[in-house]
Amino acid sequence: MTQDLLLAIDNGTQSVRALLFDLHGNLVAKHQVMIEPYRSPQPGWAEQDPDYFWRMVCQACQGLWAQGAPTLRQRIAGVALTTQRGTVVNVDAQGRPLRPAILWLDQRRTEGLKPVGGLWGAAFRVSGMAGTVAYLQAEAEANWIRTHQPEIWRATHKFLLLSGYLSYRLTGRFVDSVASQVAYVPFDYKHLRWSSARDWKWQAVPMTRSQLPDLVPPTGLLGEITPDAAAATGLPAGLPLIAAAADKACEVIGSGSLASHVGCLSYGTTATFNSTHQRYVEIIPLIPPYPAAVPNAYSLEVQIYRGYWMVSWFKQQFGHPEQAAADALGVAPETLFDELVNQAPPGSQGLILQPYWSPGIKAPGPEARGAVIGFGDVHTRAHLYRAIIEGLAYALREGKERSERRSGIPITELRVSGGGSQSNAAMQITADIFGLPAARPHLYETSGLGAAIDAAVGLGLHSDFASAMQAMTRLGDVFEPDAQRVSIYEELYQRVYRQMYRRLKPLYEGIREITGYPAGPG
Repeated sequence: MTQDLLLAIDNGTQSVRALLFDLHGNLVAKHQVMIEPYRSPQPGWAEQDPDYFWRMVCQACQGLWAQGAPTLRQRIAGVALTTQRGTVVNVDAQGRPLRPAILWLDQRRTEGLKPVGGLWGAAFRVSGMAGTVAYLQAEAEANWIRTHQPEIWRATHKFLLLSGYLSYRLTGRFVDSVASQVAYVPFDYKHLRWSSARDWKWQAVPMTRSQLPDLVPPTGLLGEITPDAAAATGLPAGLPLIAAAADKACEVIGSGSLASHVGCLSYGTTATFNSTHQRYVEIIPLIPPYPAAVPNAYSLEVQIYRGYWMVSWFKQQFGHPEQAAADALGVAPETLFDELVNQAPPGSQGLILQPYWSPGIKAPGPEARGAVIGFGDVHTRAHLYRAIIEGLAYALREGKERSERRSGIPITELRVSGGGSQSNAAMQITADIFGLPAARPHLYETSGLGAAIDAAVGLGLHSDFASAMQAMTRLGDVFEPDAQRVSIYEELYQRVYRQMYRRLKPLYEGIREITGYPAGPG
């Protein structure tokens, strides 16, 4: 039987999906399992049982066969895995989890750690970057575990990302993809390998090289499906597991955004702007570009940490009329929010939102907070909702321009993925604020498709990425910018939005000094 299908396993924040693609990028079969994203044993914590993730992967795969895909199982040429980023798992020598996984959403910090010393420490003090390094140390999950659960750290044989843990469960090997390394670990983002022995990262996040998995570049062989994994998932034993990348990196190639002049927007829980480059470029000093889903390439990324989470927040706080109407119609409430957006004019009659709801070191500084200005008696729920969508687009446009300045390559095309991309109103607002055509990929599952593209190239089913992406990706709906709306947004962006952070920064700093929130480098 011809082996012409690829299985992508996509373990996101909200669900696990098992996705079967053919070599033309068509989604042949899909089974999705909604998951409990995390548990919060204390405020600000986000943890989950690692075995729970594995059971959901098995359930998603078994769901494919239960819905009539058993006949397709023998046509699978290989498997690729993509997961949420920055979720860490401590395991013992037998691969058994020692504690719950700490998710990327976790907010705990470890203050008062010993600063990086020696020549590195002196260089950071002279350059004014010591505060940034201290912030990174405080954010590192490994430092919290070492400080507060030393017995767990002493027993840790391997410190894995979720991708590495699931790769171990599938292959029996402690191995992970180079392109999944997006976390506070001693990784050399410039050379795409574990850091050299003299790198400052080993001081900032102390651990041994032996506690980290072996790394394989995208398209490389991670291992083969073990008999135990085959019994649990229903996959054929011996099937190759091909290295893919973290979910955002897979979205980039799954949306057809390989060329450096194509910008990829991801409208997910975290909203991001990405562009792929062959040259290493730090948009912000000490904040590296992440590994791309293609070997020896970099993904320049700007994050809006809470991104389209703000849409969920709005729905919970203000979307009760849409929720009730949706229940009566038997549809998802999100389908009614486009109508709400269109009740307010472009620019939301001067209501401007800056979406720094969860500040961090990247966007644009650790003291930043969210802000909404311009309220008047004309404003309604519709204006606020539209201002959220517009504010996210403004922030991502700012990230695009920062990336262009650093890379020297202008962005001339946009691809938009993620849940927010399903909104026609959000797509049109994006086109109008960026002043560029905004295109949806031909299908929604771009992170899974990106993983499948890695598998196709790794298995030689397509000769290279250019041919794989030509065959497996294509444009869906394209939204053209409207000249009149572009003019309104340009004025608001240049004269209002871009001035907000600079003028509000002293107030943000005052809030932090008085309340202690948000914490950040001093």
